[in-house]
Amino acid sequence: MRETIELEIALEKRRKGALLVDVRTPAEFAEATIPGAVNVPIFSNEERVQIGTLFQQQGKKDARKLGVQLVAPKIPRLMQRIEDLWQDYSGPVIVFCWRGGMRSLAMTSFMNLAGIPAQQLLGGHKGFRRKVLDYFEQQQWRPIFVLRGLTGVGKTRVLHQLQQMDYPIVDLEGLANHRGSAFGALGLEQQPAQKKFDALLWDRLEQLKDKPYLVTEGESLHIGRLMIPKSFHQAMQVQTSLWLTASMDVRTQIILEDYPALDQLREQFKKPINALKERLGSKVVAEFLELLDSGQWDKLVRELMVRYYDPLYLHTLPERKIEIELETVDSATQKVAAMLDKLTKQ
Repeated sequence: MRETIELEIALEKRRKGALLVDVRTPAEFAEATIPGAVNVPIFSNEERVQIGTLFQQQGKKDARKLGVQLVAPKIPRLMQRIEDLWQDYSGPVIVFCWRGGMRSLAMTSFMNLAGIPAQQLLGGHKGFRRKVLDYFEQQQWRPIFVLRGLTGVGKTRVLHQLQQMDYPIVDLEGLANHRGSAFGALGLEQQPAQKKFDALLWDRLEQLKDKPYLVTEGESLHIGRLMIPKSFHQAMQVQTSLWLTASMDVRTQIILEDYPALDQLREQFKKPINALKERLGSKVVAEFLELLDSGQWDKLVRELMVRYYDPLYLHTLPERKIEIELETVDSATQKVAAMLDKLTKQ
């Protein structure tokens, strides 16, 4: 078996059960990786800085010598870690670092010496990142049907139910770890880095590449601090939208259910509420804060929808839309599914 492998072949093997090992530092891995890869860092964050500093000050030879000194005691543990992980995979081990350089070369050599069949990914993660960027620049998009509607109509719930019914769903908010609104980050873990989000979206679209169309939820160009690739976002604007409607009571209930443990999040609500001053003025924001402090969640949600969210969303009401009344999430999902079937069979 060759000890190097090209990206396209590696990605095909990934789909068939290969184990991809990212040997970069935890910090590099957290920023972005190839979806599905595991992190077995050859150097810690601090060690990489130490080696880089020595390289700048004294040159390549001394930096490499320090690298060998740092990694040598770790080799048995690194090999055992990969061997343990490999038991859950059916294919070979593919190793990568940033550019397909010394770190992945060293790890690939160690593994093959240890009897673990491994290949080094040519071009490393840099090559994969280039592939993702090219994909979003050059892709010719299939029809993308978008669920839209005012805040609280249950778009995300319907989307998730459609996914359970095996419709080709792209859950942008799930990938971005954000609910897509001014309060969308509350109660959630930190969002991924932009590069990681791009890779996760590419991966989901690759999973659905044989589907004739896609279904997603309406979003602005930005979800929290992340940006949807422009070409994909533009393609979301083309097809007829499925516009969900619901009563104020239903919408309020859905929002209250989507933000559990509200009292524990009270302090976290203050910053996004204060950020509305420029649009709504200090007097309205003071009223919101008073409702927040007194725990009047139902009234606060209704006021936010009437004064902020509804005018914002109605301003961007799509011209081409099919309205679907949501009485329950289950019934709305069935209506949306029937409409998708009708639209895609014409």
